[in-house]
Amino acid sequence: MPGKEKNVALAQKVLAGTKKNLSSLSSLMLESGTFTPAQIETSLQTLIDLRTAVDTARAATQARLADEQAQAPLLQSRMAALIAYVRTAFSNSPDVLADFGLTPKKAKTPLTTAQRAAAAAKRTATREARHTMGTKQKKQVKGTITTIVTPSDASKASQPVVAPAPVASAPTTSTSGGATPHGT
Repeated sequence: MPGKEKNVALAQKVLAGTKKNLSSLSSLMLESGTFTPAQIETSLQTLIDLRTAVDTARAATQARLADEQAQAPLLQSRMAALIAYVRTAFSNSPDVLADFGLTPKKAKTPLTTAQRAAAAAKRTATREARHTMGTKQKKQVKGTITTIVTPSDASKASQPVVAPAPVASAPTTSTSGGATPHGT
C-alpha cells in the first residue's frame, strides 16, 4: 500500500481507537498543546476526508482524460475540415481569416531572370553528376555484355579444377523409347 493510503488507513484505525478508548478524557497534551478528544477526532477525520477527496478527484480526472482521448480525434478532424473550408471560402479576405485565428497564405514571389538561370544551371549540373536521363535518352543507351561473373562461378574459379578419372562402363540400353540417359 503506497504511503498516503497507508497513512489514511492508519488514521482510520487511530480514529476508531480514539473514539473507543480516549473519548472519556477531558484533554490530551500533544505537540506542546492541549487538545480535547473531539479536536483530535476532527483532525483525524479531516486527514481521511482530504485523501478521499483527492482520490475522488483523481478518478474523475482520469475519466475526463479517457473521454478526451476517445472523442478528441473525431473533433480535431472536424475542426481541421472546418479550417480547410474557411481557408477556401475566405482566402481573399484576410480580416475574416483573422477572425478565425488564421493567417492568409503567403503569395509566391516570382523568380528573377538571374534566379531562373541559376536554377536551370544547377539542374543541368545535377543531372550530369548523377547521370540522370529521361525515358527517350534511356532508350538510346545500348551496351554489349563482355563477361558475366556470377557468385557461383567466382567460387568455382578460385578452386582448382580436377579432371575425373576415366571409368570403364558397359553401354546402357534404354527401354523408354531410345533417349540416352544424361547421368552416365
